[in-house]
Amino acid sequence: MSLFLQNLVNALQWGSFYALIALGYSMVYSILMLFNFAHGDIFMVGAYIGVGVAFILLAMAAEGALALPPWMILILTILFAMVLTSFVGMLVERIGYRPLRAAPRASAAITGLMIGIILETGNLALLGAQRIRFPSLIDTQVYEVAGVFITNTKIIIVVVALLLATGMHFFVHKTKWGLAMRAMAFDYVAVPLMGVSVNGIAALTFALGSALAAAAGILYALAYPVLDPYMGILFGWKAFVAAILGGRGSVMGATLAGFLLGFIEIFVAMIFPSTLRDLIAYSIVLLILIVRPHGFFGEPYSARLRL
Repeated sequence: MSLFLQNLVNALQWGSFYALIALGYSMVYSILMLFNFAHGDIFMVGAYIGVGVAFILLAMAAEGALALPPWMILILTILFAMVLTSFVGMLVERIGYRPLRAAPRASAAITGLMIGIILETGNLALLGAQRIRFPSLIDTQVYEVAGVFITNTKIIIVVVALLLATGMHFFVHKTKWGLAMRAMAFDYVAVPLMGVSVNGIAALTFALGSALAAAAGILYALAYPVLDPYMGILFGWKAFVAAILGGRGSVMGATLAGFLLGFIEIFVAMIFPSTLRDLIAYSIVLLILIVRPHGFFGEPYSARLRL
């Protein structure tokens, strides 16, 4: 039982990363019907931006210009990184995707792959190939509960991920911007006739998705503080699977699927050799999609819309 609970805690942490990245994938796909395959690299960019912000805040604190406790520096690092990375997302939409809005979906998909390569290569050109260590913002504390070891870092990661996912759910369902996003996902042609700016909603969607990816990048860096330019590739593909599994445009579905994917990976590795983890985990996902081809909360019409 202790082993099961320990792996459950680890799965919650691992699933938090997938859930936040999958939210960005799901929103872009639901509204614009394109797969932003550069999203995993935006996760990487957000983590690197977080490194820069953290070093600046720590330097200001060391010089006495910023008298803040460590937890406040962590919050500011997450917020500033989310804001800055949202501008990266809007830039990607403006330069890479907007000119291809009327093009075949395959053209936009290939563009996403190229944008990802540009972000990776740009990182290498600016910072070099060496890995970068994320600064230690808070001291790690370990708590033992019924034989299960839980760190304050794990608690922070899971709580922040759930708060951001909940905040996104309320934004999408309780604000006029969220209403416009849901309306555009339902009928891309009619919404502009109601006075809603397609370009504005598209930019907002990319900004929100990129901000969530940046938060995921910093939370990942808290747990695994060594970053490299290619860290977003595998996470991006796996979060894409979670977005599809959750269902088109569903915040709840993307979050649930992200955590479910984390659970499957952790518990498969607990039972079987780690070399079989991805094979078994994604075979399970394939079986789920056979039963639920539109995902957990996907609508049947969504597979035909604008294709």
